[in-house]
Amino acid sequence: MKRSSVATCCGGGDVQRGHRRGRAVQVIKPATETPLVLLAFVQALMDAGVPAGALNAVTTSSPNDVMEPLIRSGLARKLSFTGSTAVGVKLLEQDAEQVLSTSLELGGNAPFIVFDDADLQVAIDALMMNKMWNAGQTCTSANRIFVHSTIIDRFQEMLVERMSGYVQGNWAEDGVNLGPLINARQVANVAAIVDDAVAKGAKLVVGGGHPDRPGYFHQPTVLRDVPADALLNTEEIFGPVAPLIPFEDESDVVRRANDTDYGLVAYVFTQNLHRAVRVCEALETGNVGLNRGTVAYAAAPFGGVKKSGLGREGSWEGLDEFLETKFVALQM
Repeated sequence: MKRSSVATCCGGGDVQRGHRRGRAVQVIKPATETPLVLLAFVQALMDAGVPAGALNAVTTSSPNDVMEPLIRSGLARKLSFTGSTAVGVKLLEQDAEQVLSTSLELGGNAPFIVFDDADLQVAIDALMMNKMWNAGQTCTSANRIFVHSTIIDRFQEMLVERMSGYVQGNWAEDGVNLGPLINARQVANVAAIVDDAVAKGAKLVVGGGHPDRPGYFHQPTVLRDVPADALLNTEEIFGPVAPLIPFEDESDVVRRANDTDYGLVAYVFTQNLHRAVRVCEALETGNVGLNRGTVAYAAAPFGGVKKSGLGREGSWEGLDEFLETKFVALQM
């Protein structure tokens, strides 16, 4: 928790800190489609003794109608938002009027780079954990999987074997190990991204459609040789789709990995320490996972560059986001 504020993760929430009669209060809008976790967290804070009125959760199906007046009121001292870049841009426009301190954790377009000297089992295990967590609906999910041309065939075989082993359905059902997407709109978005890649020349290796069952599902999908002009190179997939893109040399893959408006996280797999240092330093992202598929820890700073956000969560950097520096010069 960030000092006297609470923020949602994945899906969008706003936190505003205002002062009324000398007391700081928080106004929190849970994510519209996934409000229950944050509401349970608020209840836990109440049970722990947070004073009545210090923390206020507001649910709404019209977020802008609720949050914009609060932002423009002049009462807010801080805004924190986790969600899409498009919404983050709108919030920044509203914040500008009050010069409101803002922290944003926005979209990503994570490159997942596997060099020819990588331990493929380590890379595959990391990719499965990273890509398939929450059915691919996380801002840190691998979006573009760059694999060296000399090992991409073997990597593809291993990936297809793992992707073909998922059983989709209700998590309460026996044997299910992959849940649904958030809604019908997201299913359509993922399908459109896959169809666009195939139409532009990518090879559909496995999956690509909807399972024969009710619900908001998209099959675990592997694409091969995705062209540079495919939508998935510029848009977050947010679904169980793994696009394989071959590369030849280090400088080229770094250039392609950085060829995006986003810079939240990247993943690098190599056993060459010198290469690891070079590539990690060259990647334009706020976080890098080296030979691992996770980067988020409470004790570590997390956040992006470019259109992936402003500021950091976690560690002392995350606390600093909610503090102001004051210098007092005293004449003795």
